[in-house]
Amino acid sequence: MMDIRKTLSQSLAIKVILSTVLLSLGVISLVGSALNSRLSDGLRSSAFNSALSESKFTFFDAEYKLAISRDSTTEARKKILADIVVNATTQVVKEARREIIFLKVPANTNKKVSYEMASARIKSSSIPADLRKRVVSGTKIENSYAQAKENSGVSRQVLIVGKKVNIPSGGQYEMYIVFSLENQTATLALIRNSLLFTGFGLIFLIGLITWLVVRQVVRPVRDAARIATQFTMGDFSQRMKIESQDEMATLANSYNEMAQSIEQQITRLENLSRVQQRFVSDVSHELRTPLTTLRMASEVIYNQRTSFDPLVARSSELLAAQIDRFERLLEDLLEVSRFDAEVAVLEPVDFDVVALVQKCVKDFELGDIDTESGIRVLCELGKVNIQADVRRVERIMRNLLSNALDHADGQQVIVTIVATDSDVGIAVRDFGSGLDESSLIRVFDRFWRADPSRARVRGGTGLGLSIALEDARLHNGELDAWGRPGLGAQFVLTLPRKAGESIEGRPIKAAPKDFHEENFYL
Repeated sequence: MMDIRKTLSQSLAIKVILSTVLLSLGVISLVGSALNSRLSDGLRSSAFNSALSESKFTFFDAEYKLAISRDSTTEARKKILADIVVNATTQVVKEARREIIFLKVPANTNKKVSYEMASARIKSSSIPADLRKRVVSGTKIENSYAQAKENSGVSRQVLIVGKKVNIPSGGQYEMYIVFSLENQTATLALIRNSLLFTGFGLIFLIGLITWLVVRQVVRPVRDAARIATQFTMGDFSQRMKIESQDEMATLANSYNEMAQSIEQQITRLENLSRVQQRFVSDVSHELRTPLTTLRMASEVIYNQRTSFDPLVARSSELLAAQIDRFERLLEDLLEVSRFDAEVAVLEPVDFDVVALVQKCVKDFELGDIDTESGIRVLCELGKVNIQADVRRVERIMRNLLSNALDHADGQQVIVTIVATDSDVGIAVRDFGSGLDESSLIRVFDRFWRADPSRARVRGGTGLGLSIALEDARLHNGELDAWGRPGLGAQFVLTLPRKAGESIEGRPIKAAPKDFHEENFYL
């Protein structure tokens, strides 16, 4: 069922054909129903008028024969009634047989002679009680449709016409003429079947015509979708075929012009990107040689700073620090160029991520970090083994810890580790100045800083978080950020526990548990 719904929702041709067929089915049903109703009414009206006219003649003939039999004997009168019944039942009115029934009026108390009789095929009990009541209480001809049961047990639709007649020396009797409606019913069934057959034939033809018309419209659209898919896969040489001069040809021509323009723009951007990547890579490599020389010279000067004037000694310290920063910037630029060139690869190994985080924390605490409370690691499990690139995961953690310490304003930094069967989440939370929602959008941009005027003790390059995000996504993981002004920030790294797999969820949400959105805006 889901596959059928998916096919219907994705196919324009099926939608149009199905809609047209359903609408046509509704229209044909209404028209066929109205036509069948009119034909049925016409046939019934014709049969009714003919039966009523014939009934008047039969009643008149019976009353006349009974009137002239006033001086006849009872047996002769019964013979006359029998002849009336036989004559009526042997005649055919529009190919429909008639049946005659004589019933004594309930108020008739003459018990000496009974003239009740009926045709051989019909039962007297088939006369509806309501019709008998109307015939007995009036003098006019009455009629009614009913289901008459024959002596064989078969029930048929009939029209019954009745009138009260007077039989000499016998009293009041009810005379009924029963007209069979078998032929009319068969004719109506034939008409109904013909209408159904014609309706289904029309629906099939309408569906076929709609399919042929829609196919001419949908085929260029499908070609455009196919070419667009090939465009997304990198094949920019595909173009739509132009085989006519109609609106579809105009669409195809515009599409081909757009495709050519896009191909030219993409080619230009690819060339630009290659030039940029090569420039960054070449510059980074070329700067390594003079940087090494500067590093060696600065170390010589730095080691002799105690013999210098205090001002010169301070300059040697600044020189060594800035060369360290310059070296980190070159390393980051080289890594960025690898990501841009899509040549960065994973070297997964099995390791304990808890031990890795604790090692990174210990390295920071052994340095000259000016923090009052340090870094606290929270993990319910003593060991969490994952398969990943240990070098890249360590770089992510160092970038996150460095960023948190830069903005912690001397407060404690909390690292939380939560693992599931398939994923592991590492959150780094600080309680410093925080980030506003507009900064969260750009926090992973290259060379972007939340506060450009902020003094940096350790000096950042502006590439750390960008490289951390690329490293996380290279593992099929994700790096989420959260922050609020005055409440600090939290960065959450989510990685699959096995290299090559995708994360199934977020063991740690981006917003920390101690933050409540509804209370923040009070």
